[in-house]
Formats: sequence, structure tokens, C-alpha cells
Amino acid sequence: VQLQASGGGLVQAGGSLRLSCTASGRTFSDYAVGWFRQAPGKGREFVAAISDNGRDTDYEDSVKGRFAISRDNAKNMGYLQLNSLKPEDAAVYYCASCQFTRSQLCQVSYNYEYWGQGTLVTVSS
Repeated sequence: VQLQASGGGLVQAGGSLRLSCTASGRTFSDYAVGWFRQAPGKGREFVAAISDNGRDTDYEDSVKGRFAISRDNAKNMGYLQLNSLKPEDAAVYYCASCQFTRSQLCQVSYNYEYWGQGTLVTVSS
């Protein structure tokens, strides 16, 4: 599986971005997809996950109500909509393929098999 995140950039606090995750190499609908982020000097943090069929989602508490994860299996694409961005959301965001199909099992990094290169999100205050 190969994954590539894109869509990052510089945005003012309160603004929005839409991140995309392009997948290839394996049937996209066979696995759950997750997004993680890593800020400078910090560890990689779970952000959101979506089940293989897109019906179930899970979010880290600080992004609930602001971020929305989705996927389009026909296009082999995953998305993360970032709204109401805060300076503390600034990080490199990564998409990854989970070894499970259920999003509830995909909230920890060790359950992920493949990781894409990240995309940088910068939020100015």
C-alpha cells in the first residue's frame, strides 16, 4: 500500500483546510484509514479514523466537532476536513492504513501498517 497526504498549507486561526490521502497498491475498501499528526517536539497523535466502508468514524477529543474524516472508495481517496483551526492544530498530518476494518480499533499507531508522507499544516494566530 502506498499513501500520500496532501492539502496542507498556511491558514489563519479559525480557517479551514481539506487534506487528501491518495492510496494505491491494495483494494482501498479493504481497510480502515486514519489520520495522525505530529507537532514539533511532540509524539505522533491520533486525530481521526474511518472504517473500511465509511460508516463509522472516531475522533480524538480535541478535534471533535471541528474535523471531519471521509473517504471515497471509488476514487481510492481519503479526506480530512479541518475547520475552526487553532494554533495548536499546527503539525505534520499523516494518513495511514489500519490493519483492521473497524475504526474503533484504529486509534493507536501500532495498529497501522503503512504510512504516507505527511503534509504540513501551519496555523497563524
